[in-house]
Amino acid sequence: MERNYKIEYLPSSAKDLTEIVDYIKIDNPQSAMNFVEKVDESISSLERFPFLGVVPKDIRLQNLGYRMLIIENYLVFYVVLDDIVEIRRITSGKRKYDFLL
Repeated sequence: MERNYKIEYLPSSAKDLTEIVDYIKIDNPQSAMNFVEKVDESISSLERFPFLGVVPKDIRLQNLGYRMLIIENYLVFYVVLDDIVEIRRITSGKRKYDFLL
């Protein structure tokens, strides 16, 4: 029997996603909706495959157990805790992210 993990968004990651979508929506509302669908689909896949994301190159993040999904130009940082996948931050891949975590 396959194990399903529960997805939990920290408030910081929910805020990140809202800000990203609001920013995209300014120029292209349909693009914003497409992005939300891609994020939802990618993060939902973690319910069955929590270790799907790559391990970051940053040693500190590795030591803290972070993994990340790459969705278009954005990075979703998460950790796997027992039967929970905790979504911690979502940021542009163009930003320095070590200060966010």
